[in-house]
Amino acid sequence: METDVESAASRQDSGLPCLSVRLLGPLAITRNGVPTALPASRKLRALLAYLVLAPHPVGRGRLCELLWDVPNDPRGELRWCLSKLRGALDTPDRRRVRTQDDTVALDLGACLVDALEISHAATHRAGTLDAQQLRALAKLFAGDFLDGLELERNPHFNSWLIGQRRRFRSIHAAVLEQLVASLPTDCGEGIAHLDRWVELAPFDGRAHTALLASLARRGEIAAAEKHLVVAAQLFQSEDLDFAPLQSAWRAIRDQQSAASPRTLPACRSTASQSGFPLDPPNPGPPAPDPVEPSHASLAVMPFVEEAGPRGGLADGLTHDIITRLAKLRDFFVIARGSVFALADKGIAPEEAGRRLKVDYVATGTVRSMAGRLIVSVELVEVRTARIVWAETFERRPDDIFAVLDDIGDSIVSSISAEIETVERNRALLKAPNSLNAWEAYHRGLWHMYRFTQAENETARHFFASALRLDPTFARAYAGLSFTHWQNAFQRWGDRDRESALAFESAGQSLLVDDHNPAAHWAMGRALWLRGEQDGALGELEQAVKLSPNFALGHYALSFVHSQSGDPRAAIGSSDHSRHLSPFDPLLFGMLGARAMAHVRLGQFEEAAGWALKAAARPNAHAIILAIAAHCLALAGRLEEARGFAAAIRKTLPDYRADDFIATFRFEPDAEALFRQGARRIGLG
Repeated sequence: METDVESAASRQDSGLPCLSVRLLGPLAITRNGVPTALPASRKLRALLAYLVLAPHPVGRGRLCELLWDVPNDPRGELRWCLSKLRGALDTPDRRRVRTQDDTVALDLGACLVDALEISHAATHRAGTLDAQQLRALAKLFAGDFLDGLELERNPHFNSWLIGQRRRFRSIHAAVLEQLVASLPTDCGEGIAHLDRWVELAPFDGRAHTALLASLARRGEIAAAEKHLVVAAQLFQSEDLDFAPLQSAWRAIRDQQSAASPRTLPACRSTASQSGFPLDPPNPGPPAPDPVEPSHASLAVMPFVEEAGPRGGLADGLTHDIITRLAKLRDFFVIARGSVFALADKGIAPEEAGRRLKVDYVATGTVRSMAGRLIVSVELVEVRTARIVWAETFERRPDDIFAVLDDIGDSIVSSISAEIETVERNRALLKAPNSLNAWEAYHRGLWHMYRFTQAENETARHFFASALRLDPTFARAYAGLSFTHWQNAFQRWGDRDRESALAFESAGQSLLVDDHNPAAHWAMGRALWLRGEQDGALGELEQAVKLSPNFALGHYALSFVHSQSGDPRAAIGSSDHSRHLSPFDPLLFGMLGARAMAHVRLGQFEEAAGWALKAAARPNAHAIILAIAAHCLALAGRLEEARGFAAAIRKTLPDYRADDFIATFRFEPDAEALFRQGARRIGLG
């Protein structure tokens, strides 16, 4: 399939009108291949670049703050710049510089903009491009982002500019890595891409390993060892661990030696001339292949406070986010000391991610202005330099600590959910027999959230596979417990037997890691199945105590309280779980629990409203539809209630109120209410 880059280029080559904006390298605008002159204003170029990459219209006040250091008339200078941009970009039949109210935006339809093409490919098509498409992208990297452009006394813009340059360098390295993998590295083109990759990512062991392997295949052992000596000096200068690269070279060399013994003397003679011991006197057997990590890993780099020194709100927020993510125990989180040490050295986040050998890096900025606190966050996949999640949180800092706590909640929950989604989707693309424990677990999650009997059984199979590969995987035990819980709750199997298996698997999860909130969550749900409400609430409260950001723990508390506990507590826990995870696969349950709590409070119209929201979720199962039918009946909305009853009976022809009541553990007053609703619509 043709990339957007190729189609735009073909339009230009065919002579059709095409506007092109180059931001990689010195900024340039061409129309039909003819350069368009711009005034010699750095701020004009800065304004153009910022508007090109802005995802939404930008306020004039923001642009003045960004680009002008309190001049006499910032808005007048902005108007002058916009008039010059109109002259360069607009045509009689199309206005590309658009102003509405107090905002400015660019219409870049039918334009070729190198930075936008690259950003789109990195965000939406990472890992799916063929060699031809990757070549087209690589050609767009004509230099650094806005090469040669610097603004004095503009810290906000310069911070943005440094971040963009860092991002595009990382994307360039990722494109070269994929291109190298798709080409024979012994050909001239492959070698050129390898050299450029190493130049862009001098501390990426994968780049050095690929180059060493290419040199070894061509028989250039001496050249490979010279490169290794230089790499050793480079890594040593930054206090980085050189051992993995040394081990990789040893394995490459031994493999090459086995194929051609003559290469060994040259290798050793070069090593003896260097100042670095590339091989110990008794190396022993070749180093084993690196073990694939069993969990995803994350580094949260120190957030940047745009208008203040280090050690303020931004550092405190970073520390809080790292602590909360670690408490989730979903993935491996790099400790605060390591990320702050790299940041103090001025290491860029994506480069820090490669040095720390993590899968994801989170970065952010904190800005205070005009009575508002603005926190912007990005989550980047290190291997592809793809932004997998980005968000801006804006609050009035009436109570700064409460505001930071609320923003921290949202950031932690979003990062956890996005990483889980990426890992699930990646596991789906792999052959089942090639999955490691971590991937098998996430494949199980994907099937588990389909909420059908067949998918639940498939999920159980993948969780069991994960545990065969890693018997210490607490979350996989919790997932296995969930599948048995579903079998009992949905009556897909013998309830007593499945309840016992859910309890057994939850117990195994606790034995493996009693500090894992998911283990206590699984045990709380299993105890609820057994009718032990007090024990269930105790375990669920421990889950959210261990990790206040554990959305499923708050939902499970709402679920238990909605039937026989405190209905007001159920409403609060439901709201909090949805605040933490607004797109959760179990959102229908969070909404349904709130609906049942309103029934117990006699608030039938409110119950009907929440039940309808629950039933509208795409993965809502028959029990959620039954909650909607009963709540609507109690609210007197009988026609709608009968519609849900009919929908249930299409798959469960004999479904009655007794089935609904037996599913839950209602107190007598709540049971009487739901039976009253059932009689009104023929389910009694």
